[in-house]
Amino acid sequence: MTDVPFSCPCGEIKGTLHHADAPRGNHVRCYCSACRAALVYTTGVDPEDRGVVLFQTTPDKISFSQGRENLAVFSFSPRGLLRWRASCCGVPLFTMLRTPRFALVGMMTDLLEDTSSIGPVAMEAFIPQPDGTTRHSNGIRLYGGTIWRALVARVSGRWKQTPFFNIETDAPSAPVHLVTEDERATLPF
Repeated sequence: MTDVPFSCPCGEIKGTLHHADAPRGNHVRCYCSACRAALVYTTGVDPEDRGVVLFQTTPDKISFSQGRENLAVFSFSPRGLLRWRASCCGVPLFTMLRTPRFALVGMMTDLLEDTSSIGPVAMEAFIPQPDGTTRHSNGIRLYGGTIWRALVARVSGRWKQTPFFNIETDAPSAPVHLVTEDERATLPF
C-alpha cells in the first residue's frame, strides 16, 4: 500500500489519501438515490445503473497540499449527510456524517491518481431489486469495517485529526449550503 495523490479535475484542490500502513477502508459502489442526486446536483450527470464509487475511510487519512479554501459543502436536509464539493470546478469530493465524532469519510475514487492500492470494488450498497427493494453485497464487511474504523479512531483520538471540522465546535470547516426545495425539484430523484 502506498499514499495516493488526489486532485479535483481543474487541479486547484490537491491532497493525499494516506494509505501506506494498511488497506483501511471500503471500496464501495453505492446506488442510493441520495448519492446519485448529489452527483446530478454537482455535475449534471446521472450515473444511472453504474452507481457512485467511493472509498470509505477515516478523515485522518486525508490531507490537503493545496486548495483547501476551495472546499464547499452542501446537504439535502438539516440532518442529512454532508457532501463536499470543489467550489472551483464543482465536482463532488467527499461524503460524511454531520459529526466528526463518528470518523467516516467517503471519497470519490475518480479523484485518485491511481486506484490500484485500494483494490477493486469489494461491496455494493442499495442495489436495486426487481421488486423495488434494495440490498447490500458484503454488508457485514461494509458496516462492520466502517463501525470498527470509527471506533478505533474514537478510542485513539484520531477522530480529532480531520480537515473537515473545527473540533472545538464540531462545526464543518466551511458553511453548509442547505439545498433548497426549488433546487431539489430540478433533480430526477
